[in-house]
Amino acid sequence: MPIRKYRPTTASRRFMTVLTKEELSDVKPEKSLLRPVPKGGGRDNKGRVSMRHRGGGHKRRYRVVDFKRDKDGVWARVASIEYDPNRSANIALVHYADGEKRYILAPVGLQVDDRVMSGEQVDIRAGNALPLSAMPLGTEIHNIELEPGRGGQLCRSAGAAAQLMAKEGKFAQVRLPSGEMRLVYLGCRATVGRVGNLDHSNVQLGKAGRSRWLGRRPHVRGVAMAPNAHPHGGGEGRSPIGKSSPVTPWGKPTLGAKTRRKKRSDRLIVKRRK
Repeated sequence: MPIRKYRPTTASRRFMTVLTKEELSDVKPEKSLLRPVPKGGGRDNKGRVSMRHRGGGHKRRYRVVDFKRDKDGVWARVASIEYDPNRSANIALVHYADGEKRYILAPVGLQVDDRVMSGEQVDIRAGNALPLSAMPLGTEIHNIELEPGRGGQLCRSAGAAAQLMAKEGKFAQVRLPSGEMRLVYLGCRATVGRVGNLDHSNVQLGKAGRSRWLGRRPHVRGVAMAPNAHPHGGGEGRSPIGKSSPVTPWGKPTLGAKTRRKKRSDRLIVKRRK
């Protein structure tokens, strides 16, 4: 969707940009696929803040999106392309031939009244889902499973796409948007095409209030705090951090310290991201 700029009638309008809604259908979301989203304010199941600077924001309702794409051999018509407040990508409401309705991620080029299908024998066309074993090399894909039947976990955000590079044994080699090369089981499914809403990353919020609408609270720099509130705080005027490297409010290093836990899937990484 193209980006629209405003005339600088106020300071906040000067840099604010929004996405136009030309691609979106003028419809209300499908009620049967809506769920309530209770607000947690960044707190975990113990009531403690586990993610800082979160809270407030506009009320949202969750759209149940079909990441598994396991309804094989039944074609579906795209009824509408809709906005989803819970993700950067747009979603498409599809009506299956047997009457069932589902939401899927809307790829680039998918339009109302197009037909999509999932299964091993479907065409290589944007919106169709099939196993990696049935795809030709070089295909752009998104919504990629890590385990067969689990549902897509990789490349789900706006503009994301991976590329199928090779097949060997029971694995396919996939290049992710980050540059990482990863092995994925050939039985895992993916959807053909690139996720839509390509200009999402180019939008400028323009003012603090728009961040608050999204549920993001103010983030204060450590060097602006008092020394009893942050290790970077204190000093007269603007002062350097004074340590060998920046640290968190609790004293842990923020640059270079490894925080990623060992995962079973690490063995399937052929080449790390750039």
